Amino acid sequence: MGRRVAIAGVGLSGLPGSPEATPFALHAQASRAALVEAGLKPSDIDGFASAGLGALQPLEVAEYMGLKPRWIDSTGVGGATWEVMAAHAADAIAEGRADVILLAYGSTARTDLKRKLRTASLAWGTRGPSQFEAPFGHTLISKYAMAARRHMHEYGTTLEQMAEIAVSARYNAGLTPFAAYRDPIDIADVLDGPMIADPFTKLQCCIRSDGGAAVIMVAEDRVRDLAVKPVWVLGSAEAGSHVSMSQWDDFTTSPAAMTGPTAFARAGIRPDEIDVAQIYDAFTYMALITLEDLGFCAKGEGGAFVENGRLRVGGALPTNTDGGGLSACHPGMRGLFLLVEAARQLRGGCGDRQVEDAKLACVSGTGGWFCSSGTMILGAD
Repeated sequence: MGRRVAIAGVGLSGLPGSPEATPFALHAQASRAALVEAGLKPSDIDGFASAGLGALQPLEVAEYMGLKPRWIDSTGVGGATWEVMAAHAADAIAEGRADVILLAYGSTARTDLKRKLRTASLAWGTRGPSQFEAPFGHTLISKYAMAARRHMHEYGTTLEQMAEIAVSARYNAGLTPFAAYRDPIDIADVLDGPMIADPFTKLQCCIRSDGGAAVIMVAEDRVRDLAVKPVWVLGSAEAGSHVSMSQWDDFTTSPAAMTGPTAFARAGIRPDEIDVAQIYDAFTYMALITLEDLGFCAKGEGGAFVENGRLRVGGALPTNTDGGGLSACHPGMRGLFLLVEAARQLRGGCGDRQVEDAKLACVSGTGGWFCSSGTMILGAD
């Protein structure tokens, strides 16, 4: 059929946090907000996608919300899940498998961590290939730290340059009412903080929060029913790279080097045309090389690229305008929150953090330790 696909309503829940909320409730609250914004009813939804709570989760959450979808998805590839899943949804709508698809996520990651503090682990699984790395302290954080050090060695990237990413994220969070941390910080604050995994100090690592998000995607013939301006899906791409560090060809290149050029080519858009970017930032280094691999700057130039407030609202490439995972929220697989913020920016009305005349957005999620990538190019009329 080849129908065009648009993002309709979007919604958030549980920010900055509600200890009483369950993951199911956060799914439902965000979904209700998205439906109200779009001017749609639950009965309009004929496709549903979710991930993060187990094998049966999409069916369980759909039942909880009274939905009986004819299209379902539960893709799970870490932080890139939502960009990959949104691309699957767009393909399904384009080909007529569904007309209105709801993507929903809810997590009580912060509350769960507090309840299980003594047993919480920073490793991401110890079965399969990971069993050969976990005994040697290869946690998720340490893997990113090793990769960051390699980039510093290869290209001369500095601690101050990576710290600027955290400072810019906090600047943007200061403009965002729902951000968890809004007090200004400077480079010295970042570098003088507690060391977590060299070279990452505390402020270079994402926060842990509760929260929910929802995005409704519709076929072009349903756009006339919407109560909001549609945000069009112009292009997308997905890719996987590795799980074992020994199978990662180059610590300074992520799978966004595959998804970025492909998504831009499919959209017919160049990186220098993008008005606002939403980039997964579980760690400062993640944002830095993703920007390189998407084509916003050359390989090795990410450090210089992020300097001088370029990533701040009002800068040359406003990035993570809500404050990102470093300051706004990070309930786990944050990729759906990237799509929510991109859609809101392209519609306008984001208050102090609104990017002026934003028409094109690049959204890119990263999973694992650069194991997966999903990139979407979005546009507004």
